[in-house]
Amino acid sequence: MVWVTQIIFYGLPWVEWNNRQAVLFDLEVRTFYLFNLVLFPHDLIYLTVLLIISALSLFLFTAVAGRLWCGFACPQTVYTEIYLWMEKLVEGDRQARMRLDQAGHSFQKFGKKTLKHLLWLGFGLWTGFTFVGYFTPIDQLGQAVLQASLGPWQTFWILFYGFATYGNAGFLREKICKYMCPYARFQSAMFDRDTLIVTYDAGRGEPRGGRSRTADLSQLKLGHCVDCTLCVQVCPTGIDIRKGLQYECIGCGVCADACDAVMDKVGYPKGLVRFTTQNGLQQGWSSRQIWRRVLRPRVLVYSAILLLLTVALFASLYMRTPLKIDVVRDSGVMSRLVQQGYIENVFRLRVLNATEQVQHYRITVQGLPGVQIESESRFSLEPTAARSMALTLRVPPGSSAAGAHPIRIEVQAEADPSLRATTDSVFMVPR
Repeated sequence: MVWVTQIIFYGLPWVEWNNRQAVLFDLEVRTFYLFNLVLFPHDLIYLTVLLIISALSLFLFTAVAGRLWCGFACPQTVYTEIYLWMEKLVEGDRQARMRLDQAGHSFQKFGKKTLKHLLWLGFGLWTGFTFVGYFTPIDQLGQAVLQASLGPWQTFWILFYGFATYGNAGFLREKICKYMCPYARFQSAMFDRDTLIVTYDAGRGEPRGGRSRTADLSQLKLGHCVDCTLCVQVCPTGIDIRKGLQYECIGCGVCADACDAVMDKVGYPKGLVRFTTQNGLQQGWSSRQIWRRVLRPRVLVYSAILLLLTVALFASLYMRTPLKIDVVRDSGVMSRLVQQGYIENVFRLRVLNATEQVQHYRITVQGLPGVQIESESRFSLEPTAARSMALTLRVPPGSSAAGAHPIRIEVQAEADPSLRATTDSVFMVPR
């Protein structure tokens, strides 16, 4: 998961699509690119639905298999793993690091500590640079860095995100999970006795105690736990899984790996610490019996809502017309009489081209007999550009009774008749 998440995060800004960055949230021009999609601030509803889908996905995964997100994909977990890898690369394994910390001052110690922190800082700043690259074209951002011409907000966010990564993954680490993350506080609301969690088999492991490999457990009256405490030592949040489920547990399963290694050495079956459910552990269920309990009401409800929202989101995106129009009546004049007795209304028309090609549009109006467009009825728009223009409409004298008459204004692309948008308004005829 470290490789998957980081390849996506660091690689995605460099992917090109239609001669531009494939994923770019360009705040300066308020245009957001997602591969073939071009979105604008009024498309914020899609972000809202996406966040709801993400939350429901988290609830579903948690109900089924506990804190999978925390243990395998959370940025805090992933970056801590990367920083620990760099620390081990420079200073050695845990025992070597402890000896180095206890050693007196020396050039070797200073050199290793300096190299470690330089790697941490460099990786953090690279992370900050990549993060800002999602909001500023990353090739332009790279040139600005090389030319020392970064803007103030770009400089701030690169440094802020870089040092936040350095501090969180290098120093705070599990303290974020234990004391700052809200997810740990409400996870119990999504757990039940059929949720897959990291669990210690107390019935098999207790009473715990040290023994030789050839010892007779029936005579010693001991369980399989040799009380080596490796499960505690390797836990990123420092808990003892043998005390039962605790809110600090992030479900990474490192304790299960350590325990299995010890079981191999002493010749006992694996699985003293394992992924299972509370019902499965108490009733001695097999893996097949445990997974049969997955399709319970809570999971079915989460899945149905998630499926419904996902289908609705993709259907809306598929049917979305990349042309937006808005019309507002001229607030200065309701209606006016012009030469030869014609009645004239003026509107303000705003058109947004949400495609990445130059488009040539034609305006038509329906709803009143003899209605004519006196202003410009054909115009062009550059890719992802908007234009505000005056729309003047006239009707012949006596063609319509006095009062308000509904009309429909349509803007259509000349090259693609399916690319059209309509809006309704009112034409005022004076008494």
